[in-house]
Amino acid sequence: MDALVQSLAEALRAHGQTIVTAESCTGGLVGATLTEQPGSSAWFLGGIIAYANSLKSNLLGIPPALLEAHGAVSPDTARAMADGARSRTGADVAVALTGIAGPDGGTPAKPVGLVYIAVASPAGICVRDYHFTGSREDIRVAATRSALALALDYISLSP
Repeated sequence: MDALVQSLAEALRAHGQTIVTAESCTGGLVGATLTEQPGSSAWFLGGIIAYANSLKSNLLGIPPALLEAHGAVSPDTARAMADGARSRTGADVAVALTGIAGPDGGTPAKPVGLVYIAVASPAGICVRDYHFTGSREDIRVAATRSALALALDYISLSP
């Protein structure tokens, strides 16, 4: 994952941008992975770990009605997390993750391994859904890798 983080760092520096994270199911793993890169303080502002819905509302500005209507694990929530993190921190780019890492908590509609990842930037917001398999750790690591890759792709497409 080091090469992926290095590529992301280079893209952020090339665009003169900063990034912030908003994490639920990964519990800060994306932020921890970013800070393993020497010099990350030049482009990584920090992160918000909002596991509870109350923190999603209070720290990220997600309306409780959105959470009630769509649930914590939804594309709408991922989008709102990314948008809230970006607007509340002043970062150029925000990456947000919400999902079900397991081993329990899944339902037929939202199974274990379902993760929504959103990236917000000046170009807009994109949301993708992913379906990972394996242990809780496997899912969290795969989600982290996918979030970094999506952020890199989205930054690379920016003007």
